[in-house]
Amino acid sequence: MRMVQSRSLICAKQHCFDLSKQGYINLALQGYKTKYNKRLFESRRTICRSGFFEPLNERISSRIGAVLNTANKEVRVLDAGCGEGSHLHSIQGKLARNIPVDLLGVGMDLSKEGISSASREYPDLIWCVADIAKCPFANEQFNFILNLLSPSNYAEFKRMLSDDGFVIKVIPEREYLQELRDFLSHKPEKQSYSNNSTIERFREHFARMDMERVRYRFPLDHTLIEPLLHMTPLSWGTAAERLKQIPEMNMTEITIDLTILIGKK
Repeated sequence: MRMVQSRSLICAKQHCFDLSKQGYINLALQGYKTKYNKRLFESRRTICRSGFFEPLNERISSRIGAVLNTANKEVRVLDAGCGEGSHLHSIQGKLARNIPVDLLGVGMDLSKEGISSASREYPDLIWCVADIAKCPFANEQFNFILNLLSPSNYAEFKRMLSDDGFVIKVIPEREYLQELRDFLSHKPEKQSYSNNSTIERFREHFARMDMERVRYRFPLDHTLIEPLLHMTPLSWGTAAERLKQIPEMNMTEITIDLTILIGKK
């Protein structure tokens, strides 16, 4: 595709995709409606800026930095399912401070609301509305593909990944947001959780795989209770009266329990 007057992308068949006023581009083949609304993305950004995911982003950045070297003239990182962009922004910033290479960060998500928010807040990255089932990128273009707490499409990931590239996927462990889960769930069977099938599926697609568990407790003040509730689909389907009780809870900290999966072709 070629850029025309810094306003439009035009492909070889003359299909035209205009840049939005916010600076992102919509490359989805059709319009989609998702449950992820403006309030959810605003809540997630508030939580991210509080340092909630800082240890996770630090570990991912360290993992990426450990396999980079100055022979890489340009490093391309795709965040597939980036939401409102805070993870990619944080990880790219950490890498840029520590690695003397050019970094190109690209974020894609099916939610127009999330991408619009990302492009307003972080204009130094490339943002596009796109479907991970039909990613609008050429083969073998990315050194790293991030997939954090989001659905995957491994066939597309492998197609877009360079021969020496890595897929980094983050999945929740059984104690992730346990305090909130305990409050929202009354039935014991809802509280049991296993990600074994997700891990096995990842292993089936990537010949070389590494795992790292990241677990810590994050202190909460009263201003973070409501954003925490609304940043996650955990509250979907919970009675309104029950949700109203959550800000009144004496929840002073929350458990973050995640596993980083790293795969290579």
